[in-house]
Amino acid sequence: MRRIQFIELHEQSWFPSLLRDGLTDALQFGFNLCKVYAPVVPLLQSALAATRSRVSSDQSNHMHSIVDLCSGGSGPWLDLSRRLKSGGTGRETSTLQISLTDKYPNLRAFQTIKVASEDHITFYPGSVDAMKVPGDLKGLRTMFTSFHHFPPEEARAILQNAVDAGEGIGIFEITRRAPSTIGLTFAFVLALFVCTPWIRPFRWSRLLWTYLLPILPFVLLFDGIVSFMRTYRPQEMLEMVDRLTASDYHWDAGELPTRFAPITYLIGYPRASSREFMR
Repeated sequence: MRRIQFIELHEQSWFPSLLRDGLTDALQFGFNLCKVYAPVVPLLQSALAATRSRVSSDQSNHMHSIVDLCSGGSGPWLDLSRRLKSGGTGRETSTLQISLTDKYPNLRAFQTIKVASEDHITFYPGSVDAMKVPGDLKGLRTMFTSFHHFPPEEARAILQNAVDAGEGIGIFEITRRAPSTIGLTFAFVLALFVCTPWIRPFRWSRLLWTYLLPILPFVLLFDGIVSFMRTYRPQEMLEMVDRLTASDYHWDAGELPTRFAPITYLIGYPRASSREFMR
């Protein structure tokens, strides 16, 4: 199935922020309910170990150990942060801080997650372009279900920006270009009609745009199908890596089997001072 480059409605600058926040809240609820990204925890732990090994002891506890890009409504981080803390690597994991960022930050959702995580998850309040991450945001960069939004040249620019900053990066996509996984979008939209009253933070407007004027389900279905059709395969991401101007980075890409659908991933970090990467 050939990749297509088409627009997703919610990522357009003209799309109302109220509806965008409603959509990202729904996605975040689904990620936490189904825990679809739980299987990537070992990959994250290994990438964190590799990236931490290259910084000096006085730098290893800087606030932003993980900088999540294109966070939407915070994605899977509430669940992942708990798993990383409970099954991690000692003191390094116990001091782990996660910073959420987005070009159009959902600040209300970010604040809710910050409180729920007891401040282990923080957020950057301003707009953050994944191709031009501010220099004060340091740490392993991650992207969940968002890399496919970018056409090839912009996607490569995201990787190049991480390399230029000397930071590790991990990309994870539950979407996949296959008819079987596209069917998951329809199941998720149907579940939205059942679960909407339990999505937090609660918004009366979400009930309006789901039940009375079902714009949110329509956008979720449309953007979901487009997302699957835009997702890069591992080999396509490695081809981007081959075009990067990099000193000496370790890169690994593949598909991680899960009970829902394979998670496509790409992980890179400086090789010179990294530890052995454990898959």
